Amino acid sequence: MRFESELATAFKSCNTFHTFEKYAELLSPELIQQGFKQAGVATIRKRRLPLETVLWSIIGMALYRQKSVWDIATQMDIMLPDKKPLVAPSAIVQARQRLGAEAVKEVFKAVSKHGYETNSFDSWAGLNLLAVDGVVWRTADTAENHEIFQTQSNQRGENTFPQIRMVCHMEITSHQLVNSAFSGYRTSEMLLAEQLIETTPDHSLTMFDKGYYSLELLNRWHQSGVERHWLIPARKDLNYEVIHSSGKNDCRIRLKPTPQSRKKFSDLPEFIEARLVSKTIRGKEYRILTSMVDEMRFPSEEIVELYRYRWEIELGYREMKQSLLNSEYILRSKKPDMIEQELWGVLLCYNLIRLGMTSAAKKLDGVWPNQLSFTSCSMTITQFFATLPLTSPGNIPKHYSALLEQMGYFKLPPRREDRSYPRWVKPKPRKYPTNKKNASQLN
Repeated sequence: MRFESELATAFKSCNTFHTFEKYAELLSPELIQQGFKQAGVATIRKRRLPLETVLWSIIGMALYRQKSVWDIATQMDIMLPDKKPLVAPSAIVQARQRLGAEAVKEVFKAVSKHGYETNSFDSWAGLNLLAVDGVVWRTADTAENHEIFQTQSNQRGENTFPQIRMVCHMEITSHQLVNSAFSGYRTSEMLLAEQLIETTPDHSLTMFDKGYYSLELLNRWHQSGVERHWLIPARKDLNYEVIHSSGKNDCRIRLKPTPQSRKKFSDLPEFIEARLVSKTIRGKEYRILTSMVDEMRFPSEEIVELYRYRWEIELGYREMKQSLLNSEYILRSKKPDMIEQELWGVLLCYNLIRLGMTSAAKKLDGVWPNQLSFTSCSMTITQFFATLPLTSPGNIPKHYSALLEQMGYFKLPPRREDRSYPRWVKPKPRKYPTNKKNASQLN
């Protein structure tokens, strides 16, 4: 359910709101059970920490970055009533192991799918705008993590921290995640992107960075559904044959895959038709390659301008790492399976906050959810979660309405088009200090 409808359901059934069962109404129990069933996990006997409550403790790890998991369980009051007011920290660890990473992953996918299908987004030419890009996460420096996740290697050896490479699929007007895939650091982003093809929504346009250029990937992306278009910057050494030219800066072209690619991928045709559009902006020419070959429906002037929205996914990664996790880039879990569980919990928590921001933006005219401040909205929603068990059931609708209204105040100012942040390469730190004096002068 959407964030707004989930709370509305909670309002109708709040008789004893001091127990954690009412927290579950913020996240549809049906979606939780759907994810658990897909992962094949279930609570065999009644426990003080059922799997549903353990899931919320994983979400709390992202909400309350500075607190331990035991403190989170105590503060959020997620334990079932018992004679003992607290549970042992070891019980939380065992409960997380019982839940596993696959269950959190499936709940994230269920929430992401339902959130995308139940919300309407601003579109362009009848297509929802999406983006795909990669990001890297650090893990604890342990031998087991080195073996599972691997590290970056360079001329001096390997870096200290094992890392995880992740690729996400994001709706750019709301920053809601559609899906995600991650693996060890040395896994190619192209392989991870292939795992997102199946869940790509129909009637959508996905924007890629130029590093994702692969005719195998782009062809499967376009052919796997109905109007699943793609858009990517054209390489300088792109080889193509012009089929039809609509002007100096707009032409339909034919791309020929290599024989090796066709032998490896049997579904790859002999030729792939695409559209090459170019535009000069501030004296620099930009060329865009896309599957949108209909010249009447998709104006060439707007296609090049669309690509700048791909950077929204970079802002989404900044929101996760800097705002949500308070710039603590090393994940707190130590074991590989718990690291994966924590990472899926971060993505799930991020999407729940984004669902709340989407509900708040709907009450404003002409405002996209990504035009609201994520930092301010996430702090407001976190405080709302913390005070929810202490709120009288009769006052919950009033507090929730005030929450949406307050988030509407956090509208960001318009972005300045004239601002420029050119990339620059930082000098590598030297192992020894440099000195202009000769060795003989130092003696």
